[in-house]
Amino acid sequence: MKTFHSDCTMIQIDSRRKKPETLLRQHPGALLIDVTSHATDEWQRLSPFFPHYGIPVPFSPGVTSACVEGVWQGLKVFEHEDIDLSCFANDTMHGLKRTLDTHDRCLGHRKGVQGTQLLDYVEARKQIFIPTYGWMLQHKAAALIERLRQLSATQTVVLLDFDTNPDIEYTTSSLSHASLVKAYIEGLYPYGTTTPKTAQQLTLF
Repeated sequence: MKTFHSDCTMIQIDSRRKKPETLLRQHPGALLIDVTSHATDEWQRLSPFFPHYGIPVPFSPGVTSACVEGVWQGLKVFEHEDIDLSCFANDTMHGLKRTLDTHDRCLGHRKGVQGTQLLDYVEARKQIFIPTYGWMLQHKAAALIERLRQLSATQTVVLLDFDTNPDIEYTTSSLSHASLVKAYIEGLYPYGTTTPKTAQQLTLF
């Protein structure tokens, strides 16, 4: 199993699956913030499952989704099942996953609702999930992002996620959306090298 190590910045990523006492021991004095759909406070709004509404579906003019995860799951194409538009309307944070356990082999992600091209997993991350999540951070969660910037300027902030993989090219593990929050705030790839790029620069449409 591949292991990822956070660098020595004021924002770090760790697993929500760890016991609180373990996290506090490993990150003494740090502020722990759960950014998953299981969070019980406002930071839940950083989850891809949170229904912000009005999330543009890439390469699909006029089509929107309630949440980022709805875009990701809805554009999946399986061997015997095409895209699922109902995912775009799902605002419950439940029943969104379309996996191999419940469907046939996944062939890829359709590049837009009316598109004919199928994107492989890595390209789908680059052209669908990452820009869509970045759009959400910019347009729906700007106040929370600014708070994280301020908090991490004076203390170490540890963002808790179920997945801690920050490597877009590494497909054995799901991509950590917490790592994308860190990249957005710090202006790191895939959102830029000095300042976060806008959705238009990321070629969302």
